[in-house]
Amino acid sequence: MHVPDGFLDAPTSVTTGVVAVAAVGVSLVKARNELDDKTAPMAGLVAAFIFAVQMINFPVASGTSGHLMGGALAAVLVGPWTGILCLSVVLLVQCLLFADGGITALGTNITLMGLATVVVGWLVFKGLQLVMPKRLSLTALQAGIGAFVSVPVAALLFVALYAMGGTADIPLDTLTTAMVGVHVLIGVGEGVITFLAVGAILAVRPDLVYGARPILERRQLEIRTSSTTGASA
Repeated sequence: MHVPDGFLDAPTSVTTGVVAVAAVGVSLVKARNELDDKTAPMAGLVAAFIFAVQMINFPVASGTSGHLMGGALAAVLVGPWTGILCLSVVLLVQCLLFADGGITALGTNITLMGLATVVVGWLVFKGLQLVMPKRLSLTALQAGIGAFVSVPVAALLFVALYAMGGTADIPLDTLTTAMVGVHVLIGVGEGVITFLAVGAILAVRPDLVYGARPILERRQLEIRTSSTTGASA
């Protein structure tokens, strides 16, 4: 979904650039509440992992391939604000060093892949945590579903931006069908990778998964309450 230079007009690119700068600025402040001795090193590892895995493409349709976006994965592992920073750094490095996405479209790419996927993936994840049983074993599944949903939503956001300021001569209905259809398939791969990655970390160090903290804290509270009750008896 890396948008090249010139695909959107200047006003649209400037607007997404302002949105991206504002999102990164707010994230720099808010991320302080998420980072601690465990999540700070984890943030660097998450950014490096997403950068590396984004280099690996998997086929999704005839002549089309996709790769991990990583927004939901980053949000669940290190928190949404830190996740936005991780994705922004990855996209910046890809743009400047690997020409993956245009420089004038950097704000657009951060808005689509570094902001929309994080926000949507995190909101879906938290919504599932609220309605599903409070079990640690479900965290990876919830993260995978959030990742799956985030990809076509980001694709629809791109279509909306194209409708506002697209410069290519592509019918809007054709673009919508192509983008959503392909990115639903990419979303399946995104969901599977996120599910496996979160599940692997949960199996060995659940305390490193930011999204699992409420469940771990609830479990510790129940254990302490049970111990206190037992001692009183």
